[in-house]
Amino acid sequence: MSFFAPALEGTKPEHYAQFGQQLALLIGDERDFVANMANMAALIFHQLPDLNWAGFYLMKDGELVLGPFQGKPACIRIPLGRGVCGTAAATRQTQVVADVHAFPGHIACDADSRSEIVVPLIVGGTVIGVLDLDSPKPGRFDEDDRAGLETAARLLLGSSLMA
Repeated sequence: MSFFAPALEGTKPEHYAQFGQQLALLIGDERDFVANMANMAALIFHQLPDLNWAGFYLMKDGELVLGPFQGKPACIRIPLGRGVCGTAAATRQTQVVADVHAFPGHIACDADSRSEIVVPLIVGGTVIGVLDLDSPKPGRFDEDDRAGLETAARLLLGSSLMA
């Protein structure tokens, strides 16, 4: 059984609705958080266009540490409040950045990245990590991406032991 449908079609919200259905099927009854993050990163990387990195950073000892991802090797540790990922974790708000080079304190893990979206993962009022997507295209992410990825993150958290 294949979890990957052909290219998703329709408007961006319809695309994310289809993506959510695929993610729900992929996760199924699995409760292992790391396994579900790994599969979600792969699904995002292969289903969403114009990405060069998709993955997770997890909070450990007050900083973000690299988790499951797809793409080039990445920065391993990110201080809370630094860069787009650290800012999303510190503010507890999704960050949509059209031009990462204009973002104060941007951490350039991949010089090809031009735009980024980071969704904080919050369980029981505590930030446990972030979902991070990078694109080589400036302005790649918008409010539809924010809504779709925040919904996907809730699905991930609700289906894992982290819920």
